[in-house]
Amino acid sequence: MTLQQEIVGNAMQMAVVSLQPGQTVYCEAGKFLFKTSNVTMETRLSGPGPASGTAGQPSGGPGSGGMSGMLRQAMGTAKQAGQRALAGESFAFQYFASTGGEGTVGFAGVLPGEMRALELDGTRAWLAEKDAFVAAESTVDFGIAFQGGRTGRSGGEGFILEKFTGRGTVVICGAGNFIDLNPADFGGRIEVDTGCIVAFEEGIRYGVQRVGGLDRQGLMNAVFGGEGLSLATLEGNGQVILQSLTIEGLANALRKARGGDKQGPTGGLFSTDAG
Repeated sequence: MTLQQEIVGNAMQMAVVSLQPGQTVYCEAGKFLFKTSNVTMETRLSGPGPASGTAGQPSGGPGSGGMSGMLRQAMGTAKQAGQRALAGESFAFQYFASTGGEGTVGFAGVLPGEMRALELDGTRAWLAEKDAFVAAESTVDFGIAFQGGRTGRSGGEGFILEKFTGRGTVVICGAGNFIDLNPADFGGRIEVDTGCIVAFEEGIRYGVQRVGGLDRQGLMNAVFGGEGLSLATLEGNGQVILQSLTIEGLANALRKARGGDKQGPTGGLFSTDAG
């Protein structure tokens, strides 16, 4: 059963979901906006995925292996929660289901910008920046993907990614406006500010490269260009969603507006912002 949802609003959009009996949707704690009285809300530490049994269905019932099954479930839940905590994500999920007919529940992001409903058919996963997740059907599995090695150390926002697999609808959000690109339409590769990436399809190769060489122009780009030393690279054939506003850019604008600009005159490598 397809999840019925509508993205409403302009400067700060919201997702309004119509829940049919038997449907369950979950969100990250803090993204819930409103619900009708016939929609139940339950907070859990575990999210849909292998650690919690069938997607959207907690394990530990008949045939789950008794005490050993309960222990495996507890360990899986602890692992999931630990990964999310390490990634800076919400420690818990909130689950919503309708009783006694159709129900309505609304979700919102935390920054002014757009929202997008992605439809997963089970053949290809989606990866998104941390904090992009808003809500999803219980048939969609939520996971954390860590970028290791040089990419992880250099990629900034790209070090930790959210990964969505399974079938169903997942709603994501970003700052500013969205633009959809396919690297295959631009010679197979695009270079992006690391803070502008919202999400991309599995199969797109993510990496990090230095901005220019260690020469005069390379140092000028790093110090005065506002990008630091690195850009993200996206290669392959698939959909990429970028945002026009970065969280760092918004934070710097707010600090500057209240007279606390810590970025300094260079605006790049020598930013004095500790956060």
